[in-house]
Amino acid sequence: MFRRTFLLASVMLLAACQSYEVNRDYDSSRDFGAYRSWAWKEPALQYSPDDPRIKSDLTEQRIREAVGQQLDQRGLRPAAKGTADLTVQAWLIVDERQQQTSYNYGGYWGGYWGGYWGGPAYTETRTYHYKVATLQVDLFDGKDGKLVWRGSAEQIMKSAPPSPAEREAAIRETVAKVIEQYPPR
Repeated sequence: MFRRTFLLASVMLLAACQSYEVNRDYDSSRDFGAYRSWAWKEPALQYSPDDPRIKSDLTEQRIREAVGQQLDQRGLRPAAKGTADLTVQAWLIVDERQQQTSYNYGGYWGGYWGGYWGGPAYTETRTYHYKVATLQVDLFDGKDGKLVWRGSAEQIMKSAPPSPAEREAAIRETVAKVIEQYPPR
């Protein structure tokens, strides 16, 4: 019984690893059709926590390229020297989370005649620790500096570190999910 329950919990966790929780918010009073160019707001990528295991020039390069490609696909062009219509900043946030699951074994109340039967009840509680990565992209108005659009995607991280090719693919896919509904309709 324990093996089946553990297997079910493991399969559910693995299935959760493949999905994103995507959130978007924007200023509905802005004319997004007027935005034609963009530039990076420095620092272009911020990390939380500021951990050297997460912070990497390679990660920043991958995120910059993926964001640039997605904005280009939406008709926004990198600004020539001068003022950009939008400034862009990204965040990579890694949180440690935990989830508790309780399983009840044995015991039974009720029955046809309303009495108690069965062995003693036993409850087992397990705590699962996991990390969740959030990639957030913020777009600011180039004139007044106010946030006009924000998109983020949250995903449970695998326990084994991914290869460089897997990291690049994951970043491209995540950025595409985040920016897929820009401009807002």
